[in-house]
Amino acid sequence: MNQGFRCKEFFVAHDLCAMKVSTDSLLLGAWLRLPVSAPSLRLLDIGCGSGLLSLMLAQRLAAAQMQYQIDAVEIDSMAAMQAGQNVQASPWAPQIQVIQADILTYATADHHVAAYQLLVSNPPYFENSLKSEESRRAQARHTDSLPLLSLLQVSARLATASASLALVLPASVAETLVPEALQQGWHLHRLCRVSEREGKAARLWLMQFKRTPGPCESNALLIRDAQGQYSQAYRLLLADFYLKF
Repeated sequence: MNQGFRCKEFFVAHDLCAMKVSTDSLLLGAWLRLPVSAPSLRLLDIGCGSGLLSLMLAQRLAAAQMQYQIDAVEIDSMAAMQAGQNVQASPWAPQIQVIQADILTYATADHHVAAYQLLVSNPPYFENSLKSEESRRAQARHTDSLPLLSLLQVSARLATASASLALVLPASVAETLVPEALQQGWHLHRLCRVSEREGKAARLWLMQFKRTPGPCESNALLIRDAQGQYSQAYRLLLADFYLKF
């Protein structure tokens, strides 16, 4: 069997992907708030990798009996091929289109402008650090291929006026991103600071931005409690996906 990660309703092979299934994407896919008021949704997964986020969102949307279409864009040809295979093996293949493309080029097509009500990404985030020797892994991890400022600009171009943008980033990177996002017209509406365990500083920020100003709903999440066991909040968040929960 291919290397991969099995969720309750689908399997994600990732042996051909530079970046494997991670807790970061699992958290984002389960945590982000869906725009449930729209009769139908068009969603964009930027840098989809193995397709995990797209499949998680498809599962959630299908459970909510919503009409939707997901476009999953991935620059790496091998990852895009594997994402396509994962989608075809899932129950939601008709609703997910995997597109092998550079999102910066994809965004220049007029028919994609202001097309999406929800945009999601677990983007590359390393800057000015030692590059991985393996070029595909370096591309997936470093902002050279998709600077975060460009991600914000591209997302603004592709989003509808009522759209939201959901991202997961290391805390140190996220802190600097929030003011940059505001300059690009993205207002932080939801924030979750994720710590590995009690007493540890937040490692990740889960963020959801909107194009309109408003109050920010903020909370924290512990992955493990003081005894080293998965916290109840973490279990509840991922209960629809993790086999062990």
